[in-house]
Amino acid sequence: MTTYKQTPSQTVGPYFAYGLCPEQYNFDLKSLFTPSIADRESAGQHISIVGQVFDGEEKVVGDAVIEMIQADSTGRYATTRDETLKSGFRGFARVGTGTDPELRYVVDTVKPGSIGGDSAPHIDVIVLMRGMLLHAYTRIYFDDETEANGRDDVLALVPAARRGTLIAKSEAGTSNTIYRFDIHLQGPKETVFFDL
Repeated sequence: MTTYKQTPSQTVGPYFAYGLCPEQYNFDLKSLFTPSIADRESAGQHISIVGQVFDGEEKVVGDAVIEMIQADSTGRYATTRDETLKSGFRGFARVGTGTDPELRYVVDTVKPGSIGGDSAPHIDVIVLMRGMLLHAYTRIYFDDETEANGRDDVLALVPAARRGTLIAKSEAGTSNTIYRFDIHLQGPKETVFFDL
């Protein structure tokens, strides 16, 4: 019997974003996921997360893919299709950075509630892009949740000087609050990534 060993990960190439987000790149294929986590009818405070991905030379990356997973405004994750259809809250979004004129990602959602315990409201983020052999995991916390952030067990594991790389900054929006969260892959502003 032949025993196969694990093969190494391979770089995804510049076509990766096109395959995962075809509608955003004007292909005739339907995207499985959109940059919207929650419909307008979903309960909670409606927000937008806006940001850019920067490489090690501080250049904006135009073909990254961002995936976000979060709880709803009450701290519950979407678990069934029927629940998702009824509430309009999907709990997951996928967006490419190459479709925006400023090479940003923009995700519309509701501000998550605490999932319990000492957990502060947060959004889990996965970053994929060309040249990365493995995707990177990070989190978004909110600058207007200072007290909850101070109690969060995961945020407490991050050195105090680096915690700011996980905090989204609120900006005044027209109809909802906009949070700015840039992702820096390397360098002095490098975002904290988690080893999962």
